[in-house]
Amino acid sequence: MSTEIAISGLKKSFRSKHILRGVDLVAPAGQNTVIIGGSGTGKSVLLKCVLGLVKPDAGTILLDGQAADDDRDAFLARFGMLFQGAALFDSLSVWENVAFRLRRGSGKIAKAQARELAIEKLRRVGLGADVADQFPAELSGGMQKRVGLARAIATDPQIIFFDEPTTGLDPIMAGVINELIVEITEEMGATGMTITHDMTSVRVIADQVAMLHDGLIRWTGPSEAIDDSGDPYVDQFVTGRAEGPIAAVR
Repeated sequence: MSTEIAISGLKKSFRSKHILRGVDLVAPAGQNTVIIGGSGTGKSVLLKCVLGLVKPDAGTILLDGQAADDDRDAFLARFGMLFQGAALFDSLSVWENVAFRLRRGSGKIAKAQARELAIEKLRRVGLGADVADQFPAELSGGMQKRVGLARAIATDPQIIFFDEPTTGLDPIMAGVINELIVEITEEMGATGMTITHDMTSVRVIADQVAMLHDGLIRWTGPSEAIDDSGDPYVDQFVTGRAEGPIAAVR
């Protein structure tokens, strides 16, 4: 079952710096919503607010109409996340990384079963059982990213976050990861939310695109509309022009 994420009036400041100024966004159930915007616009802070890693100053975040505060553990159990750079634990083997959440908490499962499930998820992202007992340092960047994706889907989440999923990858491997994201979210019926600077990823992954600038969602629309949005912020970001309403950070 997929889940709708509804964000309303979300605000977050760090001392005098206003990061989110009243974000309104609905990520439809079972679709991939991609949030674009320049560095420092608040994309990562927005994801952290949804996950509960950062407490917003105001606003609401609802999953199918339910607030996180109703049951925080149940709320978090519905999420999976592919971190930028994969963020694997160096001291754990590949399968232990994938099975990390399966082996913890009240619902933890036996080691042998966790390893079997981890190998199944590795196969789903195109990796064989032979990598299960290797360590992250023994893998290429692309393989590490796949392991991170396998970990993100290990618990069959209803919502998957993707934080700059193609950063540091060559164009071919980036294309592979983009296609895997689309395939896996469709197969699982999950709601996807991605933050990225990579317009190639946007065009492949997104059902819906949201432009975040200066702490506000400036535009939302279907991915096929981004080249003809009529919005100056989106137009400048998509084309990469230096001139426009988005000031270059120097």
